[in-house]
This record gives sequence, C-alpha cells and structure tokens, in this order.
Amino acid sequence: MNQLICTTCQSTYPLDAPIWRCDCGGLLDLQYEARLDRAALASREPSLWRYREALPVSPTVSLEQGYTPLLEIEVGNRKAWIKQDQLFSTGSYKDRGAAVLISHVKALGLRAVVEDSSGNAGCAIACYCARAGIACTVYVPQSTSPAKVAQIEAYGATLCRVPGTRQDTADAVMAAAGTTYYASHSWNPFFFHGTKTFAYEVCEQLGWTAPDTVVLPAGNGTLLLGAAIGFRELLNAGVIDRLPRLVAVQASRCAPLYRVFHGLPEAEPSATLAEGIAIARPIRGPQILEAVRESGGTILAVSEDEIARARADTSRAGFYVEPTSAATIAGLAQVLQAAPPDECIVSVYTGHGLKAAGKG
Repeated sequence: MNQLICTTCQSTYPLDAPIWRCDCGGLLDLQYEARLDRAALASREPSLWRYREALPVSPTVSLEQGYTPLLEIEVGNRKAWIKQDQLFSTGSYKDRGAAVLISHVKALGLRAVVEDSSGNAGCAIACYCARAGIACTVYVPQSTSPAKVAQIEAYGATLCRVPGTRQDTADAVMAAAGTTYYASHSWNPFFFHGTKTFAYEVCEQLGWTAPDTVVLPAGNGTLLLGAAIGFRELLNAGVIDRLPRLVAVQASRCAPLYRVFHGLPEAEPSATLAEGIAIARPIRGPQILEAVRESGGTILAVSEDEIARARADTSRAGFYVEPTSAATIAGLAQVLQAAPPDECIVSVYTGHGLKAAGKG
C-alpha cells in the first residue's frame, strides 16, 4: 500500500496529505510499491525520471537532472567507481531529492515552503521552487559559504541567516514550519525517494549488479538513507541479489553517529571544513545507524588534515569538489587501504568546488 506512516505511533496518511510530520510529532516514512520497467529504459531520457515507476510523484518540476557519470578513478594507489553528482544543475546531489520533493509540493498545490540548510539543500530547494513558481524561504547558518548564500538568493529565495551552529538553524526553522509547509531534506520522506535514484543509477551503470561497498557522507544522512531505500527496493524486485555494505563518513570534529556506532562517549562538536555534514543531532540518526548495521557496514571519521589532503589530491586528478565532498573521499581512502583487490567499491563527489571556492 502506498502511504505515509509515522515511525513513532504507526499512524498512516495518504500520499497527498499536505503534511511533513505526524500529528504526534513523529517522523514520517513513505511506504511505496516501487516498480522498475527495465525494458523501457533504453528509449528514455538519461535523467532520474527514467525510473518513473519507482518514484512516488510525476515529474512536474524537472531540469532533466540525473544519470550522472560513474567513473573509475584512482584514489591513492587503488581505483574506485565515483559518481559525479557534483555535475547536477545546482552543483550537488541534493537535486535528486529536491526534484521529487518539489514535484510533490507542486502537485499538492502549495504556494510557499520553508527549508533549513548548510547550503546545498537550500540551493536545490530554492532552484526547484523557482522552476515551479513556489515561494521559498531558506534558513542557513551565519557561517555558510558565501558562494552558496549567493546561489540561494540568485534563485529568488528569501534568506534567513541564523547565528550559531547548524543545529541552531534547524531549531530556528521550526517556528516558520508551524505555518508554512516544511520542504525539509531531513524530515520530509519524499526527499529520500529522490536520493534513492543514486542506487538505481549505480546498479544500472554496473550492468544491473550491486557494488560490494558504497562509501557515502553522513550528516543528516539524506544520500545514505536514500541509497539504502533504493538498494532495498532493487533487492526486493529481484534486480540485485544482495545489499552492498554501506560505509558512512563523518568529520572527526562533528561525529555523533561515529561515536554512537563505536560505543564512544559524546563529544562537543567544533567547526569543520566539512560544513555540509556538521550535524550535531541528526533527526534520523537511529535510521542511519540501522541502515549501516543492516548492511554490515561501518561508520568512519576523518580528520581536518585528511579532508584537506583529499581535496587537494582530487583537484590534482582534475575534479574540483567542495570540502564536504572531500571528506567522503578521505573516508574512501581509508576503505581502499583495507579492501581486497577485487572488491567493487562505489563512492561519490557530492558537491562542486565552486560552492566553497577559497575555503579549505
């Protein structure tokens, strides 16, 4: 049955209910019977909408985004497959979630939304709202990269800068979300059914096989949770015969999930180059931990030196990525050091370097 379901009280709602959380305050998940018409793919556009039977919305707001290249790239002295999601229209993978979520918002007939972001999700939501003619207000930390702030404002969104931490920004948006639909990349389940297309594309590009290991960032977990949904749907459909091992990467200076996963005491977060994953209290933290554990994966933490070195090495290889993206590649380097030579490992460039030019 296609429906929204509360993760706390198990209440259900129809997919077209204009809500972003349960009446009890709990998180909503989306139960959706995904289908895949592989025979039709050859004649379809190279975008995430090629998997339309697996998506809970129609492509009412589209920039023909998706199906980014999957390239085999050397990291250290090993090679891995890396998805080029820095090539999306707004410069990050967040376009996957925004395309599906804002298509849903438009189908609901809503005229305005709010969002909070460290930058990339705000850029993506602002972009697709501009495309849809929907008013958008984005709350960002005061410290957000100027390039991301300028991009959000260029799309015509109203910008609210919030002093303090990324968590302070998340807290600040809640008052506005009481009266305006919250197009949140962490609360709203439609966003994850956009990011799940990462898994569909990877498997198709690998000849409809699953990789052994997938290395992804984990702040709010929007890509990791989406990928987990996508790989699970492909397994249930009999397209792949196993789930890949999920490896989540956090910055050592803000690594709450890493610390919980490894049984370490809490630590006060501090500023990190990887601003996009600097989430002190990820709202779907338990789901991220469950997805990683279910896959037999792990959670890594990378230092500021590792992030800076990974960004420099990636640039020297011809790929300009932002520091948060480099954090994932630093984690990938750790994985590759211990991996068997025949292991198929996939990772991702999450954001373009121009979004944080001069930083790091």
